Amino acid sequence: MKAKDLFSLPTHLPFQDFFEPEMAPWEWVSAIANALQAFDFLDRDEDRVCPPGVVIVGDVFIHPTVKLPPYAVIEGPAWIGPHTQIRPGAYIRGNVIVGEGCVLGHACEYKNCLLMDQVETAHFNYVGDSVLGSRSHLGAGAILANVRLDRALVKAYTPTGLVETGLKKLGACLAEGVEVGCNAVLQPGTILSRKSWVGPATAFGGYLAEGAYAAAAKARTAHS
Repeated sequence: MKAKDLFSLPTHLPFQDFFEPEMAPWEWVSAIANALQAFDFLDRDEDRVCPPGVVIVGDVFIHPTVKLPPYAVIEGPAWIGPHTQIRPGAYIRGNVIVGEGCVLGHACEYKNCLLMDQVETAHFNYVGDSVLGSRSHLGAGAILANVRLDRALVKAYTPTGLVETGLKKLGACLAEGVEVGCNAVLQPGTILSRKSWVGPATAFGGYLAEGAYAAAAKARTAHS
């Protein structure tokens, strides 16, 4: 499986040399730190005005059009693209790249992740060691788990079976246009193809084909 099977890096992001289409999707997770390390943060706007409750630590680029909340914590290195909204209580923990027109929501946490354009993670989400393709969406409370309970190395789920990644921490790779419902949990190494759906309150681990839908078993009604 190749990264190009799931997503393409928006051309406006200044990291084109680090995210090759022929790489495996989970290799893009490993490339995030190197991409940010190579970025010239000295060229950022030192005169930006932040609300007093926004704490910024380390190397952080914030596009002038980003909407900042009354309070949040942003730890670098981080690169946050144009017209993105950061909502109250967001926690950005470092090695985070965010594209254009995204929503980093209330009480959400982000760590070592790449969010492309128009990605919406609006309420109570955890996004760690993951790649989210353009126009993907996490419902309220959706969690991308990134560590196995036994702390073993994470294997990635692909159409041809499990693949060793060599990574102790790996969340999910979401292709373009993916929808994840409220309170869903994606297990480490999950891969969701373009325009696939994971239903609300679903614990899903595996590979989901393009346009496919995964949901928890329907509860029996009082009339059944």
